[in-house]
Amino acid sequence: MLDYIPIITVINYLNTSVGILRLDLIHPLYGGNKYFKLKYNIEKAQELGLPILTFGGAHSNHIYSTAAMCAEYAIPCIGVIGGDEETASASPTLEFAKAKGMQLHFISREVYRNKTQDKFIDELKHKFGKFYLIPEGGSNKEAVKGCTEILTKDQHKYDYVFCACGTATTYAGIKISASPEQIVVGISVLKGENTLIQEANKWLKLFETNTISENTSEIIVESTILNDYHLGGYAKYNQELIDFKFEVENWFGIPLDYIYTSKLFYAVFDLIKNNRLREDAKILIIHSGGQQGNQAFEARYQLTPIL
Repeated sequence: MLDYIPIITVINYLNTSVGILRLDLIHPLYGGNKYFKLKYNIEKAQELGLPILTFGGAHSNHIYSTAAMCAEYAIPCIGVIGGDEETASASPTLEFAKAKGMQLHFISREVYRNKTQDKFIDELKHKFGKFYLIPEGGSNKEAVKGCTEILTKDQHKYDYVFCACGTATTYAGIKISASPEQIVVGISVLKGENTLIQEANKWLKLFETNTISENTSEIIVESTILNDYHLGGYAKYNQELIDFKFEVENWFGIPLDYIYTSKLFYAVFDLIKNNRLREDAKILIIHSGGQQGNQAFEARYQLTPIL
């Protein structure tokens, strides 16, 4: 496994110094939080001598990173892809995964909803034989364990730690490894009821860490997962977010993705602007990578960067 050396980029927003933990820079193919989610899953698959089977969409960072890591460690892998094969086959992500040796198995979106059901998993075992299962997005105990290694003791100097949330796995790992005094805030990219708090608490209890509660009504934000910045739901956006992404990239030279980190940075800047963080607090943003999906996203919505 790679030798993780944290890289911090410091930026200034409204006279507030903000540190950016650049997980996107730790590896060109499987950097970001995906490395930490996959690390112990890869090791376990190696110990068992089994191929890996996992789930994702046509532009999934998880599929991309799993294919890259499995190729590097010579582990056969199967990607169960939700969606139409003809449409999805044009995805740069899936082209990459296939080139890395991942066997792609396409199923309808309706069938894909059964991805956590025992009956469906048994059907996959009948088709592919024994395999090591990694849930969609890499959300399991091994992934949480890996994510506890994102923060090092050097980052305990920050008062606030922010990360994007899709499954709450990364959030849980960071919260477990944070110092008791640190405030860890997740920014949900999902629309609807904030079930990510329940998911995070499930892992926090398992690792015997203090749980979090909803406090979105509080003026000063404490440890929680906020559901105020999804901007319509997963992979949804508005023009304000697009403009914000391009401006941040031009101002600070930090590339963002559309699904996670754009909404994360947007949220943190908004909280700073509206004085919802503790005065003179030291702030750290976890940059979880994911830019590999930008090409397909921009082509689909015909987005052009502001120069």
